[in-house]
Amino acid sequence: MTHELLTIGRISVDIYPNDIGVDLEDVVSFGKYLGGSPSNVAVAAARHGRRTAVISRTGDDAFGKYLHRELRKFNVDDSFVTAVKEWPTAVTFCAIKPPEDFPLYFYGRFPTAPDLQIKAEELDLEAIRDAGIFWSTVTGLCQEPSRTAHIKAHEARPRTGLKPGQFTILDLDYRPMFWASETEAREQVARILPHVTVAIGNDKECAVAVGEGTPDEQADRLLAAGVEIAVVKLGPEGVMAKTRTERVVSAPVPVETVNGLGAGDSFGGAFCHGLLSGWPLAQVLDFANAAGAIVASRLSCADAMPTPEEVMGLLAERGRLVPGAYATEGATL
Repeated sequence: MTHELLTIGRISVDIYPNDIGVDLEDVVSFGKYLGGSPSNVAVAAARHGRRTAVISRTGDDAFGKYLHRELRKFNVDDSFVTAVKEWPTAVTFCAIKPPEDFPLYFYGRFPTAPDLQIKAEELDLEAIRDAGIFWSTVTGLCQEPSRTAHIKAHEARPRTGLKPGQFTILDLDYRPMFWASETEAREQVARILPHVTVAIGNDKECAVAVGEGTPDEQADRLLAAGVEIAVVKLGPEGVMAKTRTERVVSAPVPVETVNGLGAGDSFGGAFCHGLLSGWPLAQVLDFANAAGAIVASRLSCADAMPTPEEVMGLLAERGRLVPGAYATEGATL
């Protein structure tokens, strides 16, 4: 099977409180969910009918078995997710204090985590080359052997070798606790950018990748590095996408925020769906923006990912342009 979306990197068990608006020490009960940004993006795209898979590693334990079960439940291919005997499956706790306070607490990621033990020699390079979209994150570059695996994966999929309708996306996801410095992260991003056709990040993440500046300046630097579509999230002002010939801004889709942590992953999966569908960039951006808003209005991440009908419904309700079809037309890789 050729995957329409193949992601690589972090996977974890997310432990989210059932008690909203209180500090973690005051939470009485929790729920357990699939987590990890690349894994959530694959789930989000699968909700839109796409054939997706994740390259990652778990511990050889009960939580690892749970994550395999969840991936299969969401119709995500888990055949590239393998076990590591030495390290337990990572767990992430958070407190949920809307509208803007969602602190994360990472357990089982220091000094390393199973998903940072992805090895270059274990990669299915043919699957990586053939995927409609290959998605990776900056976090996957923070440590060996994951760093070398990510670089080998990208080298096996050179930008000049992509077929029409294929994309290579880098999520500029920068988490300072995993890095010695921003300078180190910037050096590693520079090794990957020559292979990337789409880069996605907020102001801080773009600053780590290409330096401080206005959103347009940051987008222009990404384009100068060879990226074909630079996506810069503008916070309360929405999101901008820029190519060499087009600049599009999607205004925010206001919702009552419950948990903002999964919105970016929902955005990513919906963005991939729009690209694969061949929609105009403005429609891709609006669709992804609305998909992110829906998850921000819900408690969990993976379980909260919307269907195309839900996203289209929200766009229509808000008087926004609705893409011409619900179906997963476009790439038939």
